[in-house]
Amino acid sequence: MTIDHTIHFHRSARAIQALLALLLSLTSVSALALDIVFRPVAPGVYAFIGDTGPRSIDNEGLNANIGLVLTPAGAVLIDSGATLRGAQAIHQAVKAVTPLPVKWVINTGGQDHRWLGNGYFVSQGAEVIAHANARPDMVDRGNDHLQALRATLGAKADGTVPTLPTRLLTGNDDKLELGGVVLEFKHRGGAHTPGDTMVWLPQKNVLFAGDVVYVDRMLGVLPVSNTRRWLDTFAVIEQLGPQFLVPGHGRVTTVATAKADSRAYLQALRAHMKKAVDDGVDVSAAIKSFDAAPFMRLLNAAELMPGNASRTYLELERE
Repeated sequence: MTIDHTIHFHRSARAIQALLALLLSLTSVSALALDIVFRPVAPGVYAFIGDTGPRSIDNEGLNANIGLVLTPAGAVLIDSGATLRGAQAIHQAVKAVTPLPVKWVINTGGQDHRWLGNGYFVSQGAEVIAHANARPDMVDRGNDHLQALRATLGAKADGTVPTLPTRLLTGNDDKLELGGVVLEFKHRGGAHTPGDTMVWLPQKNVLFAGDVVYVDRMLGVLPVSNTRRWLDTFAVIEQLGPQFLVPGHGRVTTVATAKADSRAYLQALRAHMKKAVDDGVDVSAAIKSFDAAPFMRLLNAAELMPGNASRTYLELERE
C-alpha cells in the first residue's frame, strides 16, 4: 500500500477535524502521562526541552525541543510533536502559559516529532507553516515514521493522522508578522532533513535552530541529510549571532556551544571523508580511521558515529 493510500493529508480539512474531534472525545487529556512544561527563554518566548535519548514509551516519541512564541494576536508553536497524544499534551502546556489560541504552528523540518502532531492543531483552527522542501520529505517518509512510532509506542500512537502543512514558504529568507512580532525563516536547502528551516526572532534575539543544531548529544546524518547544505545553514547562525539559541535537541545554548557540538563534528567528518574519497580509500577503512575521540563526550555518539560516517562518505562520493 502506498503512502498516498495511508496518509490522509488531505483533501477535506473537515474530515480531519471530524475524525480528530471524535478521537479527542474518547481521550482524557488529564490521563496523558507526557509531562511538558514550557520554560522562559526571553520575554514572550518559551521552550520545552525534550529528552536527549531515543524515542521511548516514557517520552512518547517526543525526544526533541518545542518552541512557543506569544503575540497579542495569538500564540505561535514551533513544531507540533510526534503523535496526537503528544500534540494534546503540548497544547495543555501552552494553556498553562497563555489563554491565547495557537494561531500558527511552524514545522522546522520533516522529522516525525516536528510535524506528526499537525492534525490536532489543524482541528483547533491553527495554520501550519513549513518550507516547501519539507513537503516531499513528509510524504515520502511519513508512513515509515508512523509505523516506527507504533512499534515503539503501541496504543500511545493511536489516532495520529499525518497531516501536511497548510501554508508553504518557498524562499531562502521569508518574513512573517503576527501581532507585531516578526518571525524570519532561514532555509538553505536542507540539513538534517530537506525542509530544515530556522526561525529567527530579531526583536527577541532568539533563534530556534531546529535540527540544524544538536548540543549535549550527537547529531544524526540521515539518508535524506545534506551535510554541505547543513554547514551553509550553520553559517547563517554565525551571521545572526543570537543571544539565545534553542537547538533541535539539547539545552538552550550559545553559538559557541553549537559550533563545538554540531559544526565542528560536521566539518571534521566532511574533511575526513572527502580525503578518503579523493584518495580512493574504501568506506569501511574511512570509517575506522576517522578520529571520533573529540566527539565521544556527546550522548549517543557510539551508536550514531558509524552510520553518520558512512552516509557522509556516500554523500562526498556523489559530490
